[in-house]
Amino acid sequence: MPERDEMKRTGSGVKLTYDDFLLFPDDGKRHELIDGEHYVTPSPIQKHQRIAWNLNGLLYGYLQSNRVGRAFMAPFDVVLSEFDVVEPDLLFISGERRAKILTEKNVQGAPDLVVEIGSPATRKRDETIKRRLYDRFGVSEYWVVDPELDTINVYRRSGERFERAAELTLENGDSLVSPLFPGLSLPLSKIFED
Repeated sequence: MPERDEMKRTGSGVKLTYDDFLLFPDDGKRHELIDGEHYVTPSPIQKHQRIAWNLNGLLYGYLQSNRVGRAFMAPFDVVLSEFDVVEPDLLFISGERRAKILTEKNVQGAPDLVVEIGSPATRKRDETIKRRLYDRFGVSEYWVVDPELDTINVYRRSGERFERAAELTLENGDSLVSPLFPGLSLPLSKIFED
């Protein structure tokens, strides 16, 4: 059976809220609200999990030595508004903003960094719907990881909006750098390592 990571929209025309979100089943699937629409994504495939683990490990090592903020892996709710609740694969909150938006239960506002690891079925959502959502709510940086193409698109806030800062590929031997993590260089060979 081929591995699939489909995202299903369960829209009924009714705008759902965070209170509705809290009633969704704990069924191992990712439930999200975007503009009041309920999206469901099955559990991720193995390569997705490997990339998340690698990336989290690289960031964890850096953050142990450089106390500039905290990183979290899914599932961890990010409540952007009453109608927008997402569970990014990874997120980072700077030390300066942590006390303002981090609660014991969730994040109440825009993280500094959001990372989504996509699939063929979620590529369009990650590059359009979610990019616009994170841009609208003021996320500083958004990384879209494509496990099928071994690429990472980096969107960075410039003024009031996102701009594509980099399109990195494993094939070119690229490394990811970010002003959020001074002195850190993340080789794509390590992020996509098997």
